[in-house]
Amino acid sequence: MKYIKILLFVSVIATSLVGCRNDDLDPNSIFDTTPPVRTEFDRWLIENYTVPFNINLVYRYSDRETSGTYNVIPAQEDKARALAIMIRHIWLDAYKEALSETFIRTYSPRVIQFIGSPQYNGTGSMTLGIAEGGLKISLLNVNSIDPDNIYIDTDNAIAEQGHKPIDLNYWFFHTMHHEFCHILTQTKDYPTDFNTISAGTYIPTDWHNKSDSEMIPEGFVSAYASEETNEDFAECYSYYVTHSEDAWQALLTRAKDGSTKIKKKMDIVRQYFHDSWEVELDSIRSVVLTRTDDIRKGNVDIKNLKF
Repeated sequence: MKYIKILLFVSVIATSLVGCRNDDLDPNSIFDTTPPVRTEFDRWLIENYTVPFNINLVYRYSDRETSGTYNVIPAQEDKARALAIMIRHIWLDAYKEALSETFIRTYSPRVIQFIGSPQYNGTGSMTLGIAEGGLKISLLNVNSIDPDNIYIDTDNAIAEQGHKPIDLNYWFFHTMHHEFCHILTQTKDYPTDFNTISAGTYIPTDWHNKSDSEMIPEGFVSAYASEETNEDFAECYSYYVTHSEDAWQALLTRAKDGSTKIKKKMDIVRQYFHDSWEVELDSIRSVVLTRTDDIRKGNVDIKNLKF
């Protein structure tokens, strides 16, 4: 009986195969194989981000790249173009000059996304940037950029959030270094001694109700730094490399007794980058500030693409 069942089963399969051979295959692919239509900006991004650094810069709105939790809008192309040129000059090329193209290519995010509007959180805080597992950085509020009226403040480490035009150092360049620091510390941990300096004084659920001026005397470089240790570490690094020495000393003076904690934190940050990445903070800061001055003085054309 089993033998008969097996023969019947084989017969069914054979019949099915014969039927398949008689069907005509559709020569058209189910996938869209039409070559994408690329703008001049798209081609510039390939030459200036994708080829040298293996970065896909996404400026068009994509549901797949954007959280559905928040209502955000696309970045305007002229604002995205200006920001892409500035980030290439101030951030990517700064690490390339101070260290090497291999370093920034290896550890840079694979995706950088531009979002036109800010991202407002339920707590009342506003997100400036997002780092996702070392693979992606999102920058928000891109449409607030005025390419004809660029303002970058490297001489005041206490941000003026209501300044018009907006301070690009606060909104974007400090944020890029902050998120990049997260990528590096997610790859190699920083010493746990850092976590003990302000232990017991972090305010993870209430930091957004504090101002920078309030938290600096408590030993934090910003209110955001008081959320938790990872943000504290990244804020120390990013504030230091994007501000002049005069601005840094003014922050320490403003901190009064809190300056002791900030100095201890910076000693660990400086040692971590030296030991883990062979990065000297003063060297990278010097390059970043010089390149920032290029933008402020109008030595870099942020409106026209150069191939």
